Amino acid sequence: MLQAMRRLASSVSIVSASNGEQRHAMAATSVTSLSMDPPSLLVCVNKNTAMHGLLEEGTDFCINILSHEQQEVSVMCGGKARGEARFETGNWATSEGGLPYLEDAQSAVICQQDGKFEYGTHTIYIGRIQSIQNSELVSPLIYVDGVYTTSAEAATA
Repeated sequence: MLQAMRRLASSVSIVSASNGEQRHAMAATSVTSLSMDPPSLLVCVNKNTAMHGLLEEGTDFCINILSHEQQEVSVMCGGKARGEARFETGNWATSEGGLPYLEDAQSAVICQQDGKFEYGTHTIYIGRIQSIQNSELVSPLIYVDGVYTTSAEAATA
């Protein structure tokens, strides 16, 4: 099964959140659009992560959709760094609501937590979209079979 899942190419996002005392950020490839009415996304978070503990408090979150130039941010938030050190790489800012977001992400999608569903080792969190900041760049960072790549079509467009 693991070999099949490694072939499931996914856009890389950074999920970021804050409870006013602590900021957290984690790399995620399990983010997808859920609905246009109401506009929403979902993200799957392993129960063993620090982010899971924060989201279990009902904290809102941001989905930062990365461009291919932001691979180092993904590496840092994917496990190379811990805690606040994850915010030392990237162009981080704070939303009006207090959420950390990447100013130069392809898209920074601010979400109000609007439901959750536990399944196995993960919890699926639903985020109702509150605001979106899009960049002009469309060149996604993609993760497949253990390596980073990008869409050739998007990179040449």
